Amino acid sequence: HAMSDGDRLCSAAARGDHEEVRRLLDAGVDPNGTNAFGRTPLQVMMLGSPRVAELLLRRGADPNRPDPHTGCLPVHDAARAGFLETLAALHRAGARLDLPDGRGRLPLDVAAGGPDGAVGRYLRHPPPLPGAEKGGPEKAVR
Repeated sequence: HAMSDGDRLCSAAARGDHEEVRRLLDAGVDPNGTNAFGRTPLQVMMLGSPRVAELLLRRGADPNRPDPHTGCLPVHDAARAGFLETLAALHRAGARLDLPDGRGRLPLDVAAGGPDGAVGRYLRHPPPLPGAEKGGPEKAVR
């Protein structure tokens, strides 16, 4: 049977194929559409591809959607794997750093290199987000 749009987009994201991800999004594929396993492109993306993450996020991918099986968020995966750039891209796009996974662990609890590594330091002292000093995106949305 044919692959669904969600499968195609997830597959491109998992390969880190920026061009194919953009082509599919331009064709109207839902950035939050799921693959056959119920996972979104952001949940399966190649973590070493911050450009793919940024593209999906710019097009409306939800960074705070937990994995249906593990409860992990994309920030948990990026933190665990030590991909600081991808973690920062998620955070800039509104990913919360204080949500636990299905086992009650925060991104900081699973951070590669521990709390004093580069990822742990980022999670303990995240940089202020652009616009945060003006009240932040939470307050702007009615």
